[in-house]
Amino acid sequence: MAMKFKCSLIALVLSLCALCAQAQTRGIDVSKFQGNINWSKVVKDKTIKFVYIKATEGTSIRDPYYKTNIAKAKKAGLLVGSYHLYSSKTTAYQQMDNFKSMVNKKEQDLIPVLDIEGHHSGRLYMERVDKLLELMEKEYGVKPMIYTSEKVYKLHFSGKKYRKYHIFIANYRRTPSVRYTLWQFTETGHVSGISGCVDISKFDRNHNLSDILLPKKKKKNDGNSATTTATDTTATKTDTVATAK
Repeated sequence: MAMKFKCSLIALVLSLCALCAQAQTRGIDVSKFQGNINWSKVVKDKTIKFVYIKATEGTSIRDPYYKTNIAKAKKAGLLVGSYHLYSSKTTAYQQMDNFKSMVNKKEQDLIPVLDIEGHHSGRLYMERVDKLLELMEKEYGVKPMIYTSEKVYKLHFSGKKYRKYHIFIANYRRTPSVRYTLWQFTETGHVSGISGCVDISKFDRNHNLSDILLPKKKKKNDGNSATTTATDTTATKTDTVATAK
């Protein structure tokens, strides 16, 4: 009995330690608005383990700090991922071409994120969203994570169709009332090495860092993947929604 009790106690302590570590694992997301970042100072905050960096927006907008941020954050030892800000005005193919033109797949540690802001809630054009999600999955071999507000989630992403997607919820007032993998709980966070405010996120208690890591890369290509991707994402294609004016 004593041995069983001792083993149970050890198991409980290890479980509590794991929960504490998970609670302390946080991430940030950055863009040009954070300006020049001192990544060697950022990593001194041991709770910050990963960063999502804005790459592109719509068809032609490219974040001017992206290349520098991805290289320096990775060199500093952070896990890095990239996000694309969705636009309802251009096709999924055009937006994917823009994203691919900036993002080097070999540099990525985390699954990509499709950022859908709250102001799109009335005119999302879900056929376009679905096609962009499909193209991102084809490129990375994993479903992208959907970043949005609770309002947009409830209107468009709460159905069974999206249950296999990781959800990244922004809510700065309270814990989200919807399912989520990541919760962006503040847009006014402060981290050493970053001037001004920065978004900070943490995991739901049922999720952890392993959930957003890209799967291990295959040792050999299948031989047709590059051709298929190039064909599917050509900017001359249109999705099923007429381009909004």
